[in-house]
Amino acid sequence: MRSRDGDHSILRTICAIIIFSSLSSLYAGEYLISYRYVVKNAILYNEHLDISPAMQKCSGEEQDSIILDPHDSEDLTSVIEENKEEFVDYLHKLGLQVKHHEKTKNFQNTSTTVLTLKTTCFKVDFNDNSVKITPLK
Repeated sequence: MRSRDGDHSILRTICAIIIFSSLSSLYAGEYLISYRYVVKNAILYNEHLDISPAMQKCSGEEQDSIILDPHDSEDLTSVIEENKEEFVDYLHKLGLQVKHHEKTKNFQNTSTTVLTLKTTCFKVDFNDNSVKITPLK
């Protein structure tokens, strides 16, 4: 039905788009992060950090957060790369699974240690001058 003032459906559509786009910018994104650190014979062999956006909404209770400096970036991978040492220390505090194997053969000792953070969902909130990263468990 048309009102006397004219058709306002276009105006309503534009307002709805503006409201929903502003709400989505306030939404904290969710990412899946995993980490693996391998040491062989007391030498760093491999370190791998995987970050990917969550395809489904994560569930769980929020744990202790870390706040990082974004260094003028809105990409989580680059923010973590800029603050890698601080973020890896934070992962160690969260708790990593440790596997250690040691073998001695012909008086020669070899050892392998693997530290692993299983794939964990993190809620990431980008603010103007900080990035808040919170694990969900």
